[in-house]
Amino acid sequence: MIEDVTPTTAWAALDARPQAQLVDVRTDAEWMFVGLPDLSATGKRVLPISWQGLNGQPNPRFVEQLSAAGLTPESEIYFICRSGARSHSAAIAARQAGFGHVFNVAGGFEGPPDAQSHRGALAGWKAEGLPWRQG
Repeated sequence: MIEDVTPTTAWAALDARPQAQLVDVRTDAEWMFVGLPDLSATGKRVLPISWQGLNGQPNPRFVEQLSAAGLTPESEIYFICRSGARSHSAAIAARQAGFGHVFNVAGGFEGPPDAQSHRGALAGWKAEGLPWRQG
C-alpha cells in the first residue's frame, strides 16, 4: 500500500530530511507549460522523470532513470503528477522495484478541475501555496 501525503507534508519532509527527494512524473510538456515545484529553498531540485509518454504508455526506463538520478532503495521518495493518479502508479512501480520508502503526493501539482474545468485552485501543490516556477 502506498501512503498518500499532502503537498504540505511532502514539502516539510523535503525541507527537513536530506534523504527525501521529489520526483515529478509528468511529461515534458507539463513541466514546460504548467510549471514545476520549486525546491530551491530546501537546497534541492525536483527530479523530472516521466512515468508515461504522451501516448499514455509507461516509460520502460522509469526504474532505471530513478537509479540514474541517484535514488537508492533507502531514499525517501515523494512522487507527484498533475492530480495524484500517475504518481500513485509510479510509486507502486518503484516499490515493486525495491524502493522501500515511497509516497504519493495526493492532489498532485494542480489538483482536480473546478466548476469551470480549471485546475490549481481546489487542491494540490499550487493550491496549498507551495513554491513553484514556470517551465
